[in-house]
Amino acid sequence: MSTPASVLPPLADVAPGEGRRSPRARLRSDAPSLSLDGRWRFRWSERADQPTIGFEAPDFDDRQWDEIDVPGLWQFSGYGRPAYTNVRYPFPVEPPYVPDENPTGEYRVAFDHDGSLGDSAVVLRFDGVDSIFAVWLNGTSLGWSTGSRLTTEFDVGPLLQPGRNVLAVRAHQWSAASYLEDQDMWWLSGIFRSVTLLARPVGGLDDVFIHAGFDHTTGTGRLRVETSAAATISCPELHLSDAPTAEAVELPDVQAWTAETPHRYELRVSTAEETVTVPVGFRTVRTDDGVLTVNGRPVYLRGVNRHEWHPDHGRVMDAETMLADVALMKRHNVNAVRTSHYPPHPDFLDLCDEHGLWVILENDMETHGFEPNGWRRNPSDDPQWADACLDRMRRTVERDKNHPSVIMWSLGNESGHGQNLAAMAQWVHGRDPDRPVHYEGDWDSSYVDVYSRMYATHEEVDAIGRSDEAPTVDVGADAHRRSIPFLQCEYGHAMGTGPGGLVEYAELFEKYPRLAGGFIWEWIDHGVRQHTADGTEFFAYGGDYGEELHDGNFIADGLLFPDRTPSPGLLELARIIAPVRIDVTGTAVTVRNLRDFTDTSNLHFEWSIADDGAPTASGPLSVPVVAAGEQMSVDLPARPEPASGHGELLVTVRAVLAEGTAWAEAGHEVAWGQGRLAEAEAPRARIQSKPDFDVDPRTGRLTRLGGLSLLGPRLDVWRAPTDNDRGEHGPQVAPTWYSLGLNRMRHRTISVDLGESRAQVRTRVAPAASDLGLFATYTWSRADGGGLRLRLEVEPDGDWSGVPLPRLGLRMELPATIADVEWYGLGPGESYRDARAAAHLGRFRKPIEALQTPYLRPQENGNHLDVRWASLTGADGGLRVIGGPTFALTVRRWTSEDLAAARHPYDLRARDRVYVNVDVAQTGVGTAACGPGPLPQHILWAEPTTFEVTFFPVSAHG
Repeated sequence: MSTPASVLPPLADVAPGEGRRSPRARLRSDAPSLSLDGRWRFRWSERADQPTIGFEAPDFDDRQWDEIDVPGLWQFSGYGRPAYTNVRYPFPVEPPYVPDENPTGEYRVAFDHDGSLGDSAVVLRFDGVDSIFAVWLNGTSLGWSTGSRLTTEFDVGPLLQPGRNVLAVRAHQWSAASYLEDQDMWWLSGIFRSVTLLARPVGGLDDVFIHAGFDHTTGTGRLRVETSAAATISCPELHLSDAPTAEAVELPDVQAWTAETPHRYELRVSTAEETVTVPVGFRTVRTDDGVLTVNGRPVYLRGVNRHEWHPDHGRVMDAETMLADVALMKRHNVNAVRTSHYPPHPDFLDLCDEHGLWVILENDMETHGFEPNGWRRNPSDDPQWADACLDRMRRTVERDKNHPSVIMWSLGNESGHGQNLAAMAQWVHGRDPDRPVHYEGDWDSSYVDVYSRMYATHEEVDAIGRSDEAPTVDVGADAHRRSIPFLQCEYGHAMGTGPGGLVEYAELFEKYPRLAGGFIWEWIDHGVRQHTADGTEFFAYGGDYGEELHDGNFIADGLLFPDRTPSPGLLELARIIAPVRIDVTGTAVTVRNLRDFTDTSNLHFEWSIADDGAPTASGPLSVPVVAAGEQMSVDLPARPEPASGHGELLVTVRAVLAEGTAWAEAGHEVAWGQGRLAEAEAPRARIQSKPDFDVDPRTGRLTRLGGLSLLGPRLDVWRAPTDNDRGEHGPQVAPTWYSLGLNRMRHRTISVDLGESRAQVRTRVAPAASDLGLFATYTWSRADGGGLRLRLEVEPDGDWSGVPLPRLGLRMELPATIADVEWYGLGPGESYRDARAAAHLGRFRKPIEALQTPYLRPQENGNHLDVRWASLTGADGGLRVIGGPTFALTVRRWTSEDLAAARHPYDLRARDRVYVNVDVAQTGVGTAACGPGPLPQHILWAEPTTFEVTFFPVSAHG
């Protein structure tokens, strides 16, 4: 049987759709509306060429069909499977065609038209359907559309009937439009945003465009309102009452909108038939002399890239989750969002307006899958795709043009070069000249207003800050590019442990006015919540659904874990980009206000002193108000003299919110600084006792200390590679480590010299098949108080040049009864040599389980730097380790080899030992999962090293 042409949308048509209304702003209207969200009838098939004939008819019997939630994604309701690719299309690249195996969902919903929409025209609005869909109302075709994350509207008034009505939708996973939507995320399908009927009164307001500029020299606002029909505007706060919209209005002494001061005025725009309310923020965005400014002041974008994600619902977003994102961003000092790589749920932008976040709003377009094929037939430069590309840009701008938070339009992401991109930029400049245009993929930047890059190295960013970057390919574009601001639209790839190197990026952003800041990739891990057969929760990533093509855990590259628990990376970022910097030197405190607009009057400062991490004194600190961009130094208050025998004295100064806000309670920590008041006083001589220990005479390894049975420390250079070590899209170091055999080092005992008060063991540590090695000399001697002091001397053997070590230190095994770790060092979270800003020096205590960071793919984690001492204890006693002067500490119930072999946290099983690393150092973590590796100063090279620690037994009674 042939398929009627009206049943299937044209899957290979590059046109954006048919039968749709022109795009317009999303407005809050007093006209009635009817939500069609809820349970719909649903039928799914694996192919597009097996439609249900006649399913669009009102009298079609769908009682045997399943039900599905709208909004919803059918892969999250048991139909088909999620699939993840980063760049590659999961179908043959032959635009505009897609495979016959094209999952298809048919939807039906019946609703009553009870007259609540009035007698006026009615519009049917879809806020998001992936990827192509056709619509029927009461059996009549309305048309079809593409642009998954864009609004589509159809006129339906004449088709509505009193009483029962039936809406039918057919959606397909693949279409020609899929070539424009390769956006580094799960491929998911269905009606995933709301569906609504909107009454449209005759003479109402179909569209409104608010232009609200701010003159920072006079404090005057300039308001101009474009409307689709003659209208008036009113706002009591602005002393406007039924003013005509025909001309611009000058308004003295308005409060400007910024991300720090998100003041909005409720503007009522009215005709006789309809009133819409638009929250208006006055602000002016410019690119002046190579600097991005808002309201005349340079702005520093401390940003994140945000995909929309929920671990149980995919891209279906609810109000609570969106508010949680905004609150988490504000609490962690994030002030900007790039909506990667599509317009977000419209309500998210309302929250950005309300709470204050700068937004780069990105068009729903990415063609990255053409890159592996040399960008051949890329739609960005193909005239037949021009309408589709421009349609997406229009719908992006028109929907969200009234949001003050939106300070820049982005043409899309990773779509190569081409005339269609230039045409899109030209259209935006004509439609909205008050906002700059962004696009990263064309580095010549001839048709945009900012120079944007991804993952530029620190060296490159420094050169760009000095306007000393490499010239453009088109020499005619060079002068323009050097005249515009620069931003990193993606940097600091937050995949797994790390990212490292953020401090050095921030220093550059703060140093050069041309650098407008950047956006960390990305906000959240896109893990899908799943459970093993025994009920253990985990988060699935690429490959967990049997995809024939996938990019693994590259989908897990966020600052939040999928359940929105902040990762160590988010805590690191929050400290580095804190809007206030506190430096403590001696008895003085310097407070530098890094905000762009506001002073420090909303902050309360407090100090505290700790003796070896134990609090001894605290109080408020009086700091005069510091204006934006200024700094001030104050003296610490008088403090008690330390008692004899004191340890290391530290002072910590915190800046906290003086009053609660919508996103944080009073007392929320905004910034902190720490300084040393006094070194630890030299300990008094203690009575020496003979250490009680056993040593294996064959290997020289310690087997007992006091009552503690253990397998004593020996040289260790291996760590479970991090995602950044693997360097999927950056410099790879893990393959070098594996090929050299650093994961399979063998120990040869050269000599064991056991004396009465001193023991010395000499070994060579090396991998099979290599002549490289490390000589390790362990010298044991008696320490005060019944301890054993170990001096480790390491000497490289062979040519180790060009091979960074994963780590260098000692690994030992303790009994499984060890349960808790107390330490004085950096904490409470993990720290690495290039990712340590969030950790402060203090005394901490945690169970071993709480020292592990549950990255979606297990890897090196849980390290703590600058540890002065640590006690590892359990019911049967334990071990105390004292540094000489400090060490790095990692404690876990599995080995580094177990970590490296695991795909998910549930693969890790506690062994019958506890594994402890006491290290000299590890190499930095960098951000090479996508970006540069560790900076040179953070790389650990094999070189002669001496390291000392002292071990004490701890009795079961402490």
